[in-house]
Amino acid sequence: MNFGAITSILGHLLIVEAGLMVPSLLVAFFYGSYDWKAILLSIIITGAVGFVMSRVFKYKKDIQIKEGLAIVGFGWILVSIFGALPFIFSNTIPSWIDAFFETVSGFTTTGASIVDNIESFPKGVLFWRSFTHWIGGMGILVFTVALMPMLGIGGFQIYKTESPGPTPDRIVPRVRDTAKILYTIYTSITIIQIILLVLGGMSLYDSALHTFGTVGTGGFGIKAISVGYYQSTYIHLVIGIFMTLCGANFSLHYLLVKGKWREVVRNNELRFYLGTILFSVILIAINIYSPMKYNNFGIALRDSFFQVSSIITTTGYVTVDFDKWPTFSKVILFALMFIGGCAGSTAGGIKNIRIVVLLKSIRREFYRILHPRAVIPIKVDGKVISNNIIAGISSFFALFIFIFIITTMIVSLDGVDFESATSAVASTLGNVGPAFGFAGPSRSYSGFSDLSKFVMSVCMLLGRLEIFTLLILLNPSLWKSEGFNIRLN
Repeated sequence: MNFGAITSILGHLLIVEAGLMVPSLLVAFFYGSYDWKAILLSIIITGAVGFVMSRVFKYKKDIQIKEGLAIVGFGWILVSIFGALPFIFSNTIPSWIDAFFETVSGFTTTGASIVDNIESFPKGVLFWRSFTHWIGGMGILVFTVALMPMLGIGGFQIYKTESPGPTPDRIVPRVRDTAKILYTIYTSITIIQIILLVLGGMSLYDSALHTFGTVGTGGFGIKAISVGYYQSTYIHLVIGIFMTLCGANFSLHYLLVKGKWREVVRNNELRFYLGTILFSVILIAINIYSPMKYNNFGIALRDSFFQVSSIITTTGYVTVDFDKWPTFSKVILFALMFIGGCAGSTAGGIKNIRIVVLLKSIRREFYRILHPRAVIPIKVDGKVISNNIIAGISSFFALFIFIFIITTMIVSLDGVDFESATSAVASTLGNVGPAFGFAGPSRSYSGFSDLSKFVMSVCMLLGRLEIFTLLILLNPSLWKSEGFNIRLN
């Protein structure tokens, strides 16, 4: 393990994070907000620590997979620790564990919050809180790969270990160019949604913050009742549609730009993803129409679409208190928390492609019972999926459920009811945000104990980093040292 390379790159990562705090500082200056000193101090400390780390240790361009794993794992932990500084210094979230929970929730695009009085937050810190969604959505480390040529060929190890899904997609041969293309699409979608929300009557500030949460599929609300504050079908539909778009694989957006729409239409994961949304929307709309006494079926359909899109993409925005919906509808939403969005998107969850492969594997096993000697390959988009990938997906699913059960047991020690414990863990592990009961849409996670908050913070990181990337850091064989190389010149 090349500790010098890891430390140096993590230092550059902190410098990038310090730079990403600057827009929040400018917002605080613009609105004359008192929190500008807290943000400036956070920038200075983060930048200074990053500068020292990046300059003291020599950098070795040849980054292997183990260095990539360490950089990604510790990188997300490190940016979350330093990203909490604006909350601490501004005294908006004085507790370290609460500030860490909120920051992890932001960067992992979970949107679970411990804040009960969000509308009292100063403009600069509130901007930073939502901006962490946008930064974390595509991945702060992918952003670093795009900006810093110094990573060279080793950049793929970072990109590969951070990319969500069973296998990473390279749009073009060079990883740095792939990262730049993805961020160009990411930024373009961001700008388009901001414009559409402004046209719908939302202020530019509110439009930007809601867009950060939508495109990053994070969902930090800036109003006590989230998007429900805006009594506008237009705004609800714009956010709902963009959540759905950002829950799809960003490589497909690139194919659309290149005019390869047939490849997009034939994509198995996209079909399953959109089919699941459509099926869920119809079932919930029918279920809530009569019991909830909606004025008309169209409104029930609108609210159903928004919440289904919000939950399956793990965004977490709400327009209504779905905790009051019938049990049937809540069970559907609970299942969507596990499914999540598509691989290669900003969404969390198990991912649709894994569900597709698992379902095909189950079908193959049924067929094998009738035809034991048959050789039945599993295909996705016309390509045969290797047994190694299938085994990896099965292991991931089993580990996901195992972690869900263990962490639910820990959170249940708080004395909360079964629904609250299970949904809170499912929501944080799947990077969704709102849960049911104790952490429902109209409440926050502030009532949980510090132990539960820490455990759920770990769940958010595990969910964002696809579990294995973080757990592998506990393997002693990963840490065979090659020593530190300190610069003396």
